[in-house]
Amino acid sequence: MTLLATKSLALTLGQPLFTDLTFSLEAGGRLGLIAANGRGKSSLLRCLSGALEATSGEVTRARGLKSALVDQDVPASLLALTFRQATLAALPADQADYESWRADIVLDDLSIPEALRDTPLSALSGGWQRTALLARAAIHQPDLYLLDEPTNHLDLSRIGILQRWLAALPRDTAVITTSHDRAFLDAATSRSLFLRATASRLFALPYSHARAALDETDAADSRRFENDLNKADQLRRQAAKLKNIGINSGSDLLITKTKQLKDRADKLEAAARPAHRETSSGAIKLANSGTHAKALITLNDAAITTPDARTLFSTGQKWIERGDRVVILGANGTGKSQLIRAVLAAIQGQPSAIKAAATLVLGYSDQNLAQLPDSMTPQALISQHANDQTTKTLLAGAGIKPDWQTKPLGKLSGGQKARLAMLLLRLQAPNFYLLDEPTNHLDIEGQEALQHELCAQDATCLLVSHDRDFIRAVGSRFWQIEKRRLIEVDSPEPFFATELNRPS
Repeated sequence: MTLLATKSLALTLGQPLFTDLTFSLEAGGRLGLIAANGRGKSSLLRCLSGALEATSGEVTRARGLKSALVDQDVPASLLALTFRQATLAALPADQADYESWRADIVLDDLSIPEALRDTPLSALSGGWQRTALLARAAIHQPDLYLLDEPTNHLDLSRIGILQRWLAALPRDTAVITTSHDRAFLDAATSRSLFLRATASRLFALPYSHARAALDETDAADSRRFENDLNKADQLRRQAAKLKNIGINSGSDLLITKTKQLKDRADKLEAAARPAHRETSSGAIKLANSGTHAKALITLNDAAITTPDARTLFSTGQKWIERGDRVVILGANGTGKSQLIRAVLAAIQGQPSAIKAAATLVLGYSDQNLAQLPDSMTPQALISQHANDQTTKTLLAGAGIKPDWQTKPLGKLSGGQKARLAMLLLRLQAPNFYLLDEPTNHLDIEGQEALQHELCAQDATCLLVSHDRDFIRAVGSRFWQIEKRRLIEVDSPEPFFATELNRPS
């Protein structure tokens, strides 16, 4: 049974986001929606839900279809409510009065800890707030979920719970989800729609296999385009020769043949379509200045503590040498970010059992991008490291268009801020990167660019991330927090398996 279908759907918001988009979704279908930041994924979900009217085309929904759009951000009106109250408030008031048990069932299904159920949303993390929006949708038992970046701010255990929850939905419940988490897309979807301004591509495959198929299709399109242009060029050369012969011989037949060849060349060239070229939403480039120090960071059995001085774990004796890309692994709350902060404090000169080489030049990115003051403009921030003209060029290269360069940073999207943070790192020319969740808000294109730069520059870094594919691609060493100790492990895979199957 077809739940939803689009025909020649198009949307223009300042610029064309997508055109001539035609696809259908069957009951029980699981579709991943993939595109760079700002390319129309959220807008398409809103069109499919009926919250936004498309510029042209049709959306056909099955009679009586119940769909639920799960946005990225919690409305301000819900922040004062507890998790339980916000979930229950999704029902009509009269229904909520005598069916409050529905909220408890949904919270149980989503493995929400009892301690959080009566906590105001304003006091919860972004990941829990997003889960509250999912609970509000689930209480209606929709036929179709439209999920906008559901894994943002979730740790691996919560991603595992989300994957299991999706797998346990009724067989005829369909899901369309946007995500920049490649491993999640592989686990939670069976079809992939690559959204483009023109010629969007749909594959009956999960992300990784679909991406390989997309690359092959784009390569074939590129070869076909080049062949068509070469054929058109050959026809024009033939026409030019015949024209000269026809003029010299006075042959009307050859003149007619010349015109026919030119017409064929024109038609062939007009029909030739260039292969898709993704217009970058901002390049990510990093630098890696030199150092003669062998060990940039030394941990001399340092005690890592909470802000109120409770010991979380001890590090033992460890070193980070030139070219090491060390990933910190650990369950949520074990102290990964506290280790990052302790290393940062030591680099900044605070006495501790953590020592930094005198030649260390730091590049630091906070998971909340606190290094980007909301009141400052991108131009003001980058002009501290470059002249005015270079600043404008650098910002444009990072995907910050001219009209956004003079606006407060607080008005930029998460993706724009993430790319700006990477640009700032590059300009600081560090020889040691300290990265806390660097892929937060980065689209897949940006993640792959950051992966490439860290590896190509042979960068030295200590990082925390919940993105499995990013960790696999970047990490050369792995430190795991286990039983109040920091141990080195050969691979992150056992940790991934444990966390993804953790009950709550």
